[in-house]
Amino acid sequence: MELSVVLLLAVLTGLLLLLARGHPKAHGHLPPGPRPLAFLGNILQMDRRGLLKSFLRLREKYGDVFTVYLGPRPVVMLCGIEAIREALVDQAEAFSGRGRVSTVERIFQGHGVIFANGERWKLLRRFSLATMKNFGMGKRSIEERIQEECQCVVEELRKTQGESPENGYAGEEDLTAPSLLQVFELFYNFLKYFPGTHKQIYKNVQEIIAFIEDAVEKHRETLDPSTPRDFIDAYLIRMDKEKSDPNSEFHHRNLICTVLSLFFAGTETTSSTLRYGFQLMLKYPHVTERVHKEIDQVIGPHRLPSLDDRAKMPYTDAVIYEIQRFSDLFPIGAPHMVTKDTHFRGYFMPKVRPAGLPHFARVGILGSLNLCT
Repeated sequence: MELSVVLLLAVLTGLLLLLARGHPKAHGHLPPGPRPLAFLGNILQMDRRGLLKSFLRLREKYGDVFTVYLGPRPVVMLCGIEAIREALVDQAEAFSGRGRVSTVERIFQGHGVIFANGERWKLLRRFSLATMKNFGMGKRSIEERIQEECQCVVEELRKTQGESPENGYAGEEDLTAPSLLQVFELFYNFLKYFPGTHKQIYKNVQEIIAFIEDAVEKHRETLDPSTPRDFIDAYLIRMDKEKSDPNSEFHHRNLICTVLSLFFAGTETTSSTLRYGFQLMLKYPHVTERVHKEIDQVIGPHRLPSLDDRAKMPYTDAVIYEIQRFSDLFPIGAPHMVTKDTHFRGYFMPKVRPAGLPHFARVGILGSLNLCT
């Protein structure tokens, strides 16, 4: 019994010493930041209302470039447009690596255009951009498709008969909010074996993947290589061209993960912005009234809006910009990693080694003013 008590005291003493010492020093000369605790990192110093508030507070103390330990992992935060431009534009190659997002790592496993790295990322990104441009992205030719989607949205709104289509304020739940997912991201290697929200996310995404798999199969059955109809057709054609190359990145797994990535990127950003817009129009009826008046004057009730109308509707255009500024959908950008040992603003960031040091993330320009106040 006495031996057990001694062992317990020894373990507790060792743990306290580790906590007092903090996290072992990372390789390289990383930017300054709050002193971390062993295993926990800086989590006890984070704001309970979300990581974003904590990062903004640390920015005031340490400047636009600082280091925080999210659990045992060091993360270099880049804040503000100048620091982000220096990293992602001036040193684009060095900062082009994609960091790990534990919640979806099991799903993508480094495949698809968003979560890939190296040559795979370059090939898929180049192909995706070229293909989407061929189908009208950023061109006038896509206007008709947007108008078709707008008609569908209007029809769905009419079905609500004036009732709010969703309860609660748009954007109440996100990754910047305090949640179990944050804890899961910090301690993934331990918590992945336990039940939680991440299990439900995996299940939900599997349903979307099944939908995409079915769509790919239907596209394959009706494929005409001379007249590709969409992104999936174009990818299948490229797959057939490179099917004899065992090292080709144009295979089925990358197709599914790329379509899944584009699906999330295209639908979530658009739908969230619309929800913010609807909620803000309800909150500020005097703004809604002026927008409605301008729409009646320029477009009228009998035709769809077009890009040509934009120059004639300065107030509506300004309101749309303000909605996008206010909503700030991704204030904390996707995590990146340096692809080689990198010097940045007098600091040294080593390439990620098997131990996982270090990631770097970015914080964009943040809006804090309310709409039209």
